[in-house]
Amino acid sequence: MSGPDAWDGDLAALLREVDGWAAGLARTLDELARERLEGTDATGAVRARVSGTGRLTGLDIDARGLRDLDHEGVAWAVKEAVAAARSALGDRLTELTGGPVDGATDPLAAHVERVMREG
Repeated sequence: MSGPDAWDGDLAALLREVDGWAAGLARTLDELARERLEGTDATGAVRARVSGTGRLTGLDIDARGLRDLDHEGVAWAVKEAVAAARSALGDRLTELTGGPVDGATDPLAAHVERVMREG
């Protein structure tokens, strides 16, 4: 394959693929933004909720479960619950996007390899 006409065809196909991928990603992110995810600390006494954009939307603390902790222990339990909720968000995003991208699943891998090979 050589000449400007060959590259025009490849470029147009690549742009269509990128547009489709970007539109799919936008739909996925919109769907995720409407979700609410939860996480708890190791004791289960603190439960945090985050939006699909990672914003903290709620925090429930069972005072009985934390009565033996000082203020620093309570702070760590809250941080742990928030981190668990955000980790659940990351897991959900991975689930919605079909997992981490690698050479076997990357829809653009063939095009990138061709450009690298052919200049």
